[in-house]
Amino acid sequence: MRPAYRNAAFPADGFAELAAARRQSRALYWAVGLFSFFCNLLMLTGPLYMLQVYDRVLGSRSEETLVALSLLVAFLYGVMGLLDFTRGRVMARVGARFQATLDRRVFEAMLSRSAVANDPVAQTGLQDLEAVQRLMAAPVLLVVFDLPWTPFFLAGIALFHPWLGILAVAGGSLLVLITVLNQFYSRSPVLKANVTSHRATLMAEEIRGEAETIQSMGMRGAAFSRWNGTRQTSLDESVLASDVGGSFSSLTKTLRMFLQSAMLGLGAYLVLKAEVTAGVMIASSILLSRALAPIEQLVGHWPQVQRARKGWQSLGELLSKVPADVRRTALPKPRARLDVQGLTVVPPGDTRAKLKTVSFKLEPGQALGVIGPSGAGKTTLARTLTGFWKPAGGVVRLDGASLDQYAPDVLGQHIGYLPQRVQLFDGTIAENIARLSPDPDSTKVVEAAKKAAAHDLITSLPDGYDTRVTSGGGRLSGGQMQRVALARALYDDPVLLILDEPNSNLDNEGSLALNNAIKGMKAAGKSVLIMAHRPSAIQECDLLLVLEDGHRSAFGPKDQVLREMVSNHEQLLKSAGMGGVR
Repeated sequence: MRPAYRNAAFPADGFAELAAARRQSRALYWAVGLFSFFCNLLMLTGPLYMLQVYDRVLGSRSEETLVALSLLVAFLYGVMGLLDFTRGRVMARVGARFQATLDRRVFEAMLSRSAVANDPVAQTGLQDLEAVQRLMAAPVLLVVFDLPWTPFFLAGIALFHPWLGILAVAGGSLLVLITVLNQFYSRSPVLKANVTSHRATLMAEEIRGEAETIQSMGMRGAAFSRWNGTRQTSLDESVLASDVGGSFSSLTKTLRMFLQSAMLGLGAYLVLKAEVTAGVMIASSILLSRALAPIEQLVGHWPQVQRARKGWQSLGELLSKVPADVRRTALPKPRARLDVQGLTVVPPGDTRAKLKTVSFKLEPGQALGVIGPSGAGKTTLARTLTGFWKPAGGVVRLDGASLDQYAPDVLGQHIGYLPQRVQLFDGTIAENIARLSPDPDSTKVVEAAKKAAAHDLITSLPDGYDTRVTSGGGRLSGGQMQRVALARALYDDPVLLILDEPNSNLDNEGSLALNNAIKGMKAAGKSVLIMAHRPSAIQECDLLLVLEDGHRSAFGPKDQVLREMVSNHEQLLKSAGMGGVR
């Protein structure tokens, strides 16, 4: 699988990336085209066989000729079936290669774009890729290779007799018109059905994730009514889309069957007029059926085609909004020196800056506390320092290098992050601490758990580090989840630890463990940055940054800032167990 780095094969434009990924299978497309040539050529086997049987075998009453023709036809049909089977397998692998090529790229773009709330392009990225892959592997795509042969089959009918050709062309033209009308009238219902179905699925997932709140507060009926309203709308739109598509599909099927009978009737009339033979009558009917089959198949599978077209459009938009990562030169492990200069941050999808020209420095062995009222920009600062949000202005440097000089996964190895809202992943506790590594380092896992004072807590569980948890924590309490998440932040010895409201769910023992972890980081020459509301959270901080409405209102040694900003700093320090101001 190709890594998500920008290169000649993956241009910056999203639609060009999709086209480049599709072009990787160009040779296979040519192979399918070649197989389709012979498949469609062998489609003449049936009409020619009927022509020979009616015009030669029945006239000569030669059993030997019938047996020879039958054996030849059996062989040709066998070859045709093998070629058709082969081209289907080739297209399945074309779809698989397309998806495998773009899986990582779309996955990373979806994660990056998920910072924008309610972005439908980011929410359906992988489903859109799968929709395109399914179309590539579906038999309906082979219609693209069969449709060019339709005019040749119609021309072959016209060679038998002009009136037969006129009927065939008129019928084919009518089916093409139905296909165009099907596209026009079914586009909107299918799109609405897909959108409402996706909305209902998201709402169901949201309700499932908040099952505890819904159950405990008697919201089951209200939650069901809310979801059921969206679900009913989705069902109505799906029924409407099915009705529209089914109507055109039934019309196409009925018309094709009528045309076959009409061809037989017209052929019989011409036979009675002695203008064609009986073999021509049967052969013309078979050729018409083969000529119109791709059009009927296209109409019948049009919803799948439309879903893939929408997926292609959405993927192109997603990849255009999130350019591929450039290949970066590997840097040595940085020192714990953080330098923020004139940082301005506009959250993705917003137009108003949440941080405005904020500057500060943090040296190895120091801990910085960030305080301020709700909405002051503390969490925004944390998300920017981890590289999740990009600065709109200014720069953040880690050991002199700006954050964008590190690949995202590499930067994550140097920075430990404990978010305000802790979320674990389905898996074992060891896998969660090891940041979902496919091959967790047991020594590092246990070491991180001990630093977070979570080792005894984990070993007391029935399966210890192999205890399985869910995204909601499972059997773990909020405080236990936070301790495990702290161990995850400390895994692999990061140089910078960012804690966003780290003691919001911790008891006294957990708070002591947190402070000991901060002490250990400082003693090891690492840096710690803490976003806090509670005074106890900044007990081990050397520096203090005060944010108000996104601006830096104060920065400096903790005691000095508290003395300047808080009139009752003595009481505040005593309540935090930090003693008096010296």
